[in-house]
Formats: sequence, C-alpha cells, structure tokens
Amino acid sequence: MRGGDERSEGLFSYVSCEARVPANHALRAIRAIVDEALEVLSADFDGLYSRIGRPSIPPEKLLRALLLQAFYSIRSERQLMEQMDYNLLFRWFVGLAMDAPIWDVTVFTKNRERLLSGDVAAKLLSAIINQPRVQALLSDDHFSVDGTLIEAWASAKSFRPKDEGGPGDDDDAGLASSRSEQAAAPTDRNAERDFRGEKRSNTTHASTTDPDARLFKKARGQAAKLCHMGHVLMENRNGLVVDAILTHATGTAEREAALTMLGRMEGRHRITLGADKNYDTAAFVTALREMEVTPHVAQNNTNRRSAIDRRTTRHPGYGLSQKIRKRIEEVFGWTKTCGTMRKTRHRGQDRVGWSFTLTAAAYNLIRLPKLLAAA
Repeated sequence: MRGGDERSEGLFSYVSCEARVPANHALRAIRAIVDEALEVLSADFDGLYSRIGRPSIPPEKLLRALLLQAFYSIRSERQLMEQMDYNLLFRWFVGLAMDAPIWDVTVFTKNRERLLSGDVAAKLLSAIINQPRVQALLSDDHFSVDGTLIEAWASAKSFRPKDEGGPGDDDDAGLASSRSEQAAAPTDRNAERDFRGEKRSNTTHASTTDPDARLFKKARGQAAKLCHMGHVLMENRNGLVVDAILTHATGTAEREAALTMLGRMEGRHRITLGADKNYDTAAFVTALREMEVTPHVAQNNTNRRSAIDRRTTRHPGYGLSQKIRKRIEEVFGWTKTCGTMRKTRHRGQDRVGWSFTLTAAAYNLIRLPKLLAAA
C-alpha cells in the first residue's frame, strides 16, 4: 500500500541531538580529544574575558564551530552560522541544544577576534599534541619541515607603489593616469589596470588590501602572486603536525621559520630534521648543528656545492628521512583543499596565521581517531 505524502509535525520533540548522532560517528572521538584540550585551556580563557558585563559566546563553543568549518570545508562564517541552524550534527558537536538560537555572524566574528589576541590557536594545537595518548604516537627523534604559499585575499591591482603619488605619477611607464582612474572609480570599481612597463617589487610596492602580503613565486616559470607563507614542523612516525607558523613570503622565510620552530621545542635532545633542497645552505646547516640537530636536508648540487656531505648521507637514516619528509605535502594538501587555506579568507598576517595554525590542529584531529584506534 502506498503511503500518503503528508507532513506530520509534532508540537514537541523528545529526541535530543545526542541520540541523533550515531555511536560510531568519527566526530565522537574527535570531540573527546577536543574537550580534553579545551579543559586544559580553561585558565587561559579566564584571562581573556572580564568578570563583569554580559556573557559572550563561550570560547569552547566558538572553537568547536571553527573546527567544524575546517572539517567540512565551509567557505565562510556566515555559511557556518546558516548550517549550524539546521544541522543537528553541528549543534551536537558545538554543544547547542536543538532549540538554542544561533549567534549573529557579526557577533561570532567579533568574539573570534578576542581569541586571536590570546594566541589560542597555537595553544590548542599544543594542548592536543601534549595529551598522553597522543604523545605515545609521536616520534621524539625524527622530524620534517617545509613551507607552502597561501594566496592572500588581495588582487594584483591592489599592489601599488608605496609613495603617496601612487601609480599615476609616471604616465610614460604604461600606467593608467590618476585622472582616468578617478573618473572610472565612481562607475567601475574594478577598473582595468595595465602593468606593462612597470617594475614591481616588494621593496617599492605594497598591497593596499593586505599590506602583509608579498609578491612571490616558489619556482621559475610560475606566476608571482600576492601571498603569505605557512610553515609546518611534522614528526615522522605518524605525520602529525607538532608546530605551525606563518611568515611573510620571502626567499629565506622557510629556513628562518624552521629555526624558530625548533627553538620552541621544549626538553629537546638530539634529533634529525628532514627538508628539501631549499634548506641546503651552509648557514642553515651550521645553525642546525649548533642546535644539536642532524640536518637530513636534500642535497642541491645544481651548479653549486651542497652543504650536506658524506658524514650525513652515508647513514641509512638519511635516505629514510628523505622518503618520509614528503608526507608533509599531505598536510598542505588537506589544509588547502578541505581546510580552505589555498586562498585565505582573512587579511593581515595575524589573522591568517591564526587560521593556518587552527587548520593544522584540525588536520591532526582528523587523523587522530584512526591512529588511536590502531595503537
């Protein structure tokens, strides 16, 4: 017998969000890890908020919501609030009741800025890594490092001369005149601009949209883009991120960031560090050895002499580090595709760096349930 297409909506519902989520859902294991890390950060949260005034969005709920944004590739916080309104799984993970009102997106964004000042993303990553069951999965001796470009939320047209005269001072250089740009501005906010004949560099130019972005490319033949550079320190046993940092995009940023992250490791003994050819410089290798780090850096013998010699390459561990270090590309692949970090949604190095670190923590959370189950 065919059933009728009738809507039966009850006045009351006696089913909670907890009952709606399957017992074997992956988010259950992830939430247990997140809740343990957030409990460690409770004292840090107390220092960020005043003891008087109206209650704000709980930082625990805010961070869980931002993690969902990375897990499910939600492209904006406005869309995140929309999906949290009707998605029971999202409500359960964040900790909202079925009939709890959803926050206004501007209020949500304003509360996120408070966590930015407390460097909460880096503390969350550290709290996850320092859990005893997670520590058992990490290598204490072997690590890898690499950097990647993160496209800035700024167009090439915003990359203009730093002087007050702007691009209209030199009409013979093939640039649009300031008079024609001013005339086009009221009617066409995206007026065309001709870069032919103009020499642009980070020394003389800067983006008016995101001054922290730099014009950079990692290889010959590629187009230079306004971008930031994200760096990750990965342990080699299971490929988990132990530290992340974001810097300006420069030719020396990768090596400088690697030394910074190594310097932040506490209680460190002699370790090995795998890296690609860009790290093969005499100054960097010497700095690693002074820090009691064995440089398992790929040799760059193209028209030059490598800083890595036989005393390093003759060991079997060197070849093994060169194989495992390539797994760091899985981190960048996930953060750019699923974590939506290929092109950042924020402006400024502080906001982009906070988002990059939080996405690196989300990558660990995605992988930890399966690793813990297999351990």
